[in-house]
Amino acid sequence: MSDRLLVLVRHGQSEWNLKNLFTGWKDPSLTELGVTEAVAAGRRLKGEGLSFDVAFTSALTRAQKTLDLALTEMGQNGIPVTKNLALNERDYGDLSGLNKDDARAKWGEDQVLIWRRSYDVPPPGGESLKDTLARALPYYVQEILPGVLRGERTLVVAHGNSLRALIMVLEKMTPEQILKRELATGAPVVYRLNADSTVASVKDLAG
Repeated sequence: MSDRLLVLVRHGQSEWNLKNLFTGWKDPSLTELGVTEAVAAGRRLKGEGLSFDVAFTSALTRAQKTLDLALTEMGQNGIPVTKNLALNERDYGDLSGLNKDDARAKWGEDQVLIWRRSYDVPPPGGESLKDTLARALPYYVQEILPGVLRGERTLVVAHGNSLRALIMVLEKMTPEQILKRELATGAPVVYRLNADSTVASVKDLAG
């Protein structure tokens, strides 16, 4: 009986998270807290007795650094790591780099809320959550899921919105449900899958 283990981790706090800026595809690094969160994620996974055969991450520094720190904490730096922009955070377009309060002053609180919390309304020059799903889900189905089903213990370190795409499929959530799903930084979510790719169990290692 293979393990069919899939663990999702949102990167640790970034410098722009701390400054309340829209980040998207911009590439700030981790804060000291973010580094601590990444190390803690590795410690929690190790404490659960988990180990991995392969890992996937985005093309952005904050996710790659989180993965590296977690694997180092687990003593597992040698496993194959695949980096792909399909797992990047949602692109916030013209909002990228703006303070969220400044964006509200420019476009109005209601409009910014629509961009942040609607499923299919993108900000100017950017992506909606629906757009993010459209690139992240095929990558998951084609590149990540087959290995999990073969019994490759898989760790994915990415971003709040790209991971929501995977969670939406795994947990069979509606667009309305996934909008309400918050992912804590550096908190692993552990899935074990059935042979048909449905979820056999899920365990949140937050806190």
